[in-house]
Amino acid sequence: MASPRLATKEQRLTLRPDGSLRLAVVADTHSQPHPRAAEYLASRAPDAILHAGDIGDLGVLDELARIAPVHAIRGNIDAYTSDLPDVLTVDLVRTAEEPEPHLRILLVHIGVYGPKLRAEVAATARAHGAQIVVCGHSHVPFIGRDRGLTVFNPGSIGPRRFHLPIVFGTMDVTPTGLRLGHVDCETGGPWTPP
Repeated sequence: MASPRLATKEQRLTLRPDGSLRLAVVADTHSQPHPRAAEYLASRAPDAILHAGDIGDLGVLDELARIAPVHAIRGNIDAYTSDLPDVLTVDLVRTAEEPEPHLRILLVHIGVYGPKLRAEVAATARAHGAQIVVCGHSHVPFIGRDRGLTVFNPGSIGPRRFHLPIVFGTMDVTPTGLRLGHVDCETGGPWTPP
């Protein structure tokens, strides 16, 4: 279970009638999203946006909310903000009355050490019944599996750090599965590791 010091919140998102849902996933905006990020996010027409922390100026969330409803957590630079949880579970459900989710996402800021899930994050994901862990912090875009869980880091749409790309993530739920990807904020095209 999450540490008692970590504020945890739960959200539910209802799938479209055809069983699909499109999420945009961002992290590490650090008050300065890339100038074209909003344009490229809007072009994907997400049903909702997940923000995996290190927001900076909370006005960033207001800007993102012009595109789609935003579900955000606090990152390590957001300690002053008490309105946001440290951990968020997002249940994707077929109907608002559905007791069990089609898919459960655990959103945390610091989730991995290199390509491996941190033990306490894996334990929290299992305790909450999550299948996917979405995290930020490293600015490194990543899609992988560890400890039986899918791990997704959208990268950063904030100021460039070292030589890392400026990207955001996409999660497309379909009736037959889930597609994860990254979008380059400089070109608007798909981003894949070199």
